[in-house]
Amino acid sequence: MTEMAPKLRAVLDGIPTYKPGRPAAAGGPAAYKLSSNENPYPPLPGVLEAATAAAGSFHRYPDMACGLLLSELSRRFEVPVAHLATGTGSVGVAQQLLQATAGPGDEVVYAWRSFEAYPIITQISGATSVRVPLTGDERHDLDAMAGAVTERTRLVFVCNPNNPTGTAVRRAELERFLDRVPRDVLIVLDEAYREFVRDEEIPDGMELYRDRPNVCVLRTFSKAYGLAGLRVGFAVAHEPVAAALRKTAVPFGVSQIAQDAAIASLRSEAELLERVDSLVAERGRVVRELTAQGWTVPETQANFVWLRLGERTDDFAAACEAAGVTVRPFAGEGVRVTVGEPAANDLFLKAAQTFRRDL
Repeated sequence: MTEMAPKLRAVLDGIPTYKPGRPAAAGGPAAYKLSSNENPYPPLPGVLEAATAAAGSFHRYPDMACGLLLSELSRRFEVPVAHLATGTGSVGVAQQLLQATAGPGDEVVYAWRSFEAYPIITQISGATSVRVPLTGDERHDLDAMAGAVTERTRLVFVCNPNNPTGTAVRRAELERFLDRVPRDVLIVLDEAYREFVRDEEIPDGMELYRDRPNVCVLRTFSKAYGLAGLRVGFAVAHEPVAAALRKTAVPFGVSQIAQDAAIASLRSEAELLERVDSLVAERGRVVRELTAQGWTVPETQANFVWLRLGERTDDFAAACEAAGVTVRPFAGEGVRVTVGEPAANDLFLKAAQTFRRDL
């Protein structure tokens, strides 16, 4: 009898696998993980207590509407609750956006290289990726992206600051881009690293969305807030888009532990700013020392730095791991290195200096 396999969607063929940052190997030489853009500090004051209390009821379903969290976000960002939607991290919300907007025959435009999940979730939806190369200084080429928009385009991602290069789009160029793109195309400002931005010319997407119904802003609690392991993110968009996001959300996807931890995190704003400021200061130190060593480092507004290494990428990653830190290599292109605690950054800088000297 001939065995037959279940029929699966052909669109799944060839989907690239998402590659998470490698952890520091237990018992191995790598003592620090600088490969996943995680916050190196423990939860903010009150967050662990809120999560622990919520854990006592995890035999119950969470609030599917995330009502208390949405109310807190509404107050924090001064937006209507109807303009908010949550999901399992900002990448989960991004996938919901594609489910709501794009399918076979449609196109999704984004810069490349950018967030590794974009081609994955686009292909899962059945849509076609349109990748627009970054400029020579590792930035979004917004003119080329606007030129790539066609009548088949349903969604455009603008990762700001961009993962993995750290570069960011400034206000005037972004507003020109928004004015050029047709109003029936959804523009998603992916601002996972917004809290680390210090350049006043880089706009807050919350300001831009208010009078632009085709602009959606993505945020996450995974980076600055340090809740990467709990998987909670959110979108801010006008009501039709936000309502579509709620329709495409996985029921009960955001756990009660994640909801309560996110609420407690929002209420610890002073402590959050202090921690983010310390990471931004370390970012500055890392960039200065790399530059002094002779590396070309793109201007970063995120909690990581990017080194374009081409064919030496894997060798550099291996050298860092041997020195005690794991970084995130993109084969044939470069490495992204998270700004961590000072001791971790010191090990990385020493490895980078040694590698540079041996070139």
